Amino acid sequence: MSKIKTKPRTVKKISQLTVINPNVAGVDVSDSEMTVAFPINSEQLEIQVFGTFTCDLHVISTCLKKQCVTSVAMESTGVYWVPLFLLLQEEGFEVYLVNAKHVKNVTGRKDDESDAEWIQKLHSCGLLTASFQPDNLTRTLRETVRQRKTLVRTASTNINRIQKALELMNIKLHTIISDIDGKTGMSIVKAILDGERNPEKLADMRDPRIKASREEIIKSLEGQWTREHLFTLRQDYELYCYYSQLIKQCDTEIEQVLLEQIASKNEGVIHDIPPAKRKVSKKNKVSFNLTSDLKEISGVDVTEVNGISELTALSIMSEVGTDLSKWKTEHHFVSWLGLAPNNKISGGIVISSKVPKKKNYAGQSFRQAAESLHKSKCPLGDFFRRIRSRAGTPKAIVATARKLAIIYYMMITKKESFNPSALINFQNKNKERKINQLKKIIAQLEAA
Repeated sequence: MSKIKTKPRTVKKISQLTVINPNVAGVDVSDSEMTVAFPINSEQLEIQVFGTFTCDLHVISTCLKKQCVTSVAMESTGVYWVPLFLLLQEEGFEVYLVNAKHVKNVTGRKDDESDAEWIQKLHSCGLLTASFQPDNLTRTLRETVRQRKTLVRTASTNINRIQKALELMNIKLHTIISDIDGKTGMSIVKAILDGERNPEKLADMRDPRIKASREEIIKSLEGQWTREHLFTLRQDYELYCYYSQLIKQCDTEIEQVLLEQIASKNEGVIHDIPPAKRKVSKKNKVSFNLTSDLKEISGVDVTEVNGISELTALSIMSEVGTDLSKWKTEHHFVSWLGLAPNNKISGGIVISSKVPKKKNYAGQSFRQAAESLHKSKCPLGDFFRRIRSRAGTPKAIVATARKLAIIYYMMITKKESFNPSALINFQNKNKERKINQLKKIIAQLEAA
């Protein structure tokens, strides 16, 4: 019979719902109306419904100022909170954007008025925590980077449609060339749309770096040139070219925003930025030296970390900014990213330790970086494979992403370059341990 572990006795103060700041308001947000609860005196609370037009939002601001409200709390409902949030911030209010899970109402009838009243009550008692919101420049960069990702996904969809049109005509080019959107693939597709049908002439457009032989390309270009599929191919090709131009426009805008951040950091001065060694992706890379700009802004080159390319670093920085002091420790940071288990303890027993499901763009970037290490020979790749052999791929991705996030946090906060010596030492010790285990097994087999 196992012994029952007893915890030492603790003495705490009785918690009471004491009103800390009475001059606060609560807002229930929707697409058609804003329900606002604010105090009119020390004993009475007024609940008023406003519209969602810009003029209505200014009326809300004026009304709250008249009642001497200093802080406003609202839950994050879709994107409907954004206009009111930004306007109240510009007007000088302290605005709390809170997670909808943290403001769930007590059991009873649910309506907009009771929700606004409950938010106001929790905020006045200091029971709400504001969600992270970036500064204006970071917000601009974040929206542009997200737009670029959307355009890249749409362009990839058009590439799939180009491959489908070729397959319907029994043109097997995409089975010979790994990337149909490369130089050779796009040149051949464009020539087909311009009227060229001779496989030998089309094969002459082959780039010397292509591994497939000229004869294989000629065989893959023999098919049936049907009218309807050529029409589909043309439209998909034009759409791909159009989205490629939009992606280039996003790159130009991203570069301008990064230069503004550099100027803001250096008191309006943009000096010559030394070029840095780039760790670019094979596809969808930007046209300028992104690594140099990111290093100038953050003070360190985070692309030195295995698995983090310059596009991954851009995606992370656009979500979290450069000031990570808003998270007290690296543990708070990985918890916000959704890379830490949510331990639920009852009766001294951990009844659940699942990683919460949350849509965090920075966390997704760290997960993608971790997944790219599954074949890497670096210490982080070895760590990924070791966890995968014991717990499976999903948990290995989360564990490696958490380690990457901690390294990123330490580099940004301490302004120190990536030093893999500790990881290498651990990797070597792990190898020695495995070698010793195998030697013991060999010795046992020889003695048997």
